[in-house]
Amino acid sequence: MDAALTHWINAAAGVSPFLDKSMIGVSQIGVPLMVLAVVLQWWAKVDRYHVRHAAVSAGLAFLLGLAINQAILLFVHRIRPYDAGVTHLLIAPSADWSFPSDHATASIAIFAAFAMQGLPRRTIALFAMAFLICWSRLYIGTHYLTDVVGGAIAGVLGAVVVRLAYRENSRLDNLVTKIL
Repeated sequence: MDAALTHWINAAAGVSPFLDKSMIGVSQIGVPLMVLAVVLQWWAKVDRYHVRHAAVSAGLAFLLGLAINQAILLFVHRIRPYDAGVTHLLIAPSADWSFPSDHATASIAIFAAFAMQGLPRRTIALFAMAFLICWSRLYIGTHYLTDVVGGAIAGVLGAVVVRLAYRENSRLDNLVTKIL
């Protein structure tokens, strides 16, 4: 089922040069653009300190999610779908294992951190970006669907742990969010 869905999503790859270039671009610069979007939130005019708390939480969730991925990679060694003949790869091959997707982890961690702070407009925009990034990883042929799902779970887990450990209006939060 996983291979079939991955192949179905990747089937459009190579048909439209415009769509191929767009998905490659999203895959390459999507996460850095999300990080930039979070950084720019630091200077929000409305509800400044709450938004700053969300931005710090997103950064911490991003890092924690990627750390979780590194722990998983110690035990799970899944070959890439293009090596298994499931997908047509549109970019250079990757040297690391397929599961979980770091792109999915990073983008979903940012989205989830903002969602947990009750910032609906920002959350919707970040969700759209995260979804597009995750879809692009399947489209360009570098991940299985379950790699993306696994990465998303790691991102959400990172955001939940940060939500539980990093409290708004704590001494540390007040120190960090008052900078600049």
